[in-house]
Amino acid sequence: MRHNPVMRFPVIRFPVIIAAASAAALLLAGCSSDSGSSDSPSSTSKAKTTTAAMPPLDMSQFEALPPVPAQAAATVDCSYPSAAGAAKTVNPPSSTGVSTEGIVTVALTTTAGPIGMQLNRAEAPCTVNSIVSLTEQKYFDDTPCHRLVTSPGLQILQCGDPSGKGTGGPGYGFDNEYPTTAYSANDPALSSPVVYPRGTLAMANSGAPGSNGSQFFLVYEDSVLPPNYTVFGTIDDAGLATIEKIAADGDDGGMGATGGGAPNTPITIETAVVA
Repeated sequence: MRHNPVMRFPVIRFPVIIAAASAAALLLAGCSSDSGSSDSPSSTSKAKTTTAAMPPLDMSQFEALPPVPAQAAATVDCSYPSAAGAAKTVNPPSSTGVSTEGIVTVALTTTAGPIGMQLNRAEAPCTVNSIVSLTEQKYFDDTPCHRLVTSPGLQILQCGDPSGKGTGGPGYGFDNEYPTTAYSANDPALSSPVVYPRGTLAMANSGAPGSNGSQFFLVYEDSVLPPNYTVFGTIDDAGLATIEKIAADGDDGGMGATGGGAPNTPITIETAVVA
């Protein structure tokens, strides 16, 4: 990756979602730029941004995520080319003979409570392989969750950048997996919003090929995004309760039009452990 643009979710407008069809504003992920902070203006006060004044979004107007394609073999080979913007020094994961079978449990101990994550190799073997490697190298320990979004149609907590700026990654990148790989490369449906259900665990990216890194987001209410964000597992009930507690206090609005900001109640991953 030649540069590291700040990555955002699509902007959400009401009563309809507009920018899911345009890639102008994407999720923050493991890449950064020197101008990243100017793209996401900060707030000097802790304004409480919640969904109280916004109507619920009718999710029935959007398609569900497609079925998970069957893996062709019990193992795959992955690619993790180097990328700028390393927030912490780690080794890239092994790239050969990566399993496509089974569930890996990762337990997050946070300042707000426990978050259990079940990582599904069948959905995204290369992603799970990377997250497990980073966890075992203690990459996520003492790492803040830097972004909260509380808008109907996009309700997520974003974590995985040790810098806490939303611009850092592990020093390597990798390509999208499911649901992107469930579509042909030029399918216009890749620009159409689908529902990422409550409890989904997914990767953040810049929209550029190979821009997945270490940042991930936790969906605490059904959210609408184009299918360009790799789904690699689910969040347990205790984890959802932890996130909802943080979401109830809102965010500072520091991300402006791109949505959300720093949680008004800070949350830090104290430890991440492969259970």
